[in-house]
Amino acid sequence: MRSLPALLVLALVSVGCTTPVVVRPPADQAARETLALKEVARLGQPGDWLVMRGYHATDNLVATVTAAPFSHVAVLDPQRGQVIEAEGKGLRTAPLADFMHRAHRVILMRPMWATTPERQAAAVEKARSLVGKPYDFTGLIGLNASDRYYCSELAVAAYAPHVSRKDHLPHVIPPGDMHYWATILWDSGPVLNRPLEVSAPPPSR
Repeated sequence: MRSLPALLVLALVSVGCTTPVVVRPPADQAARETLALKEVARLGQPGDWLVMRGYHATDNLVATVTAAPFSHVAVLDPQRGQVIEAEGKGLRTAPLADFMHRAHRVILMRPMWATTPERQAAAVEKARSLVGKPYDFTGLIGLNASDRYYCSELAVAAYAPHVSRKDHLPHVIPPGDMHYWATILWDSGPVLNRPLEVSAPPPSR
């Protein structure tokens, strides 16, 4: 069996030429952050997803491996002004403003399972209960580890009681595919002139 580093290298080589992955903060970054915070405050509800394209090296890696213009997703907790997210050091909470500062593009989405205020509140509490869990590095290549989570894995796990096989969730869920299971509420704008294309969900695997 190939080692994890070898698998990651293989993934990078296979898609590394298909999408431009390095993005840098634009001159109007501060204004973009202010607008994003206002729109999320106006439209966001507990348990919504914030899907972003970030500036960090790991964002570039995810964008390369998934060949998509998005690299990260977090669960919104607007009452506390925070997000719950999975990063390399594990699952954590972070200030919403800090999340926006790391984002080149942000899309606010409402998960298809967030149908009542009770479900939304429960999703936030479920996500918060997982804070401190380790990051699921092997899950990124389909080798899911028990009680570990990568970012989009956490976002779906928050709604685990309501997810079914009929939802056609793949074994690996890239951040760029989150719109298949959500309604887009707000989009800060396209990255590198590649607008989001919404299509039918992928077939079950």
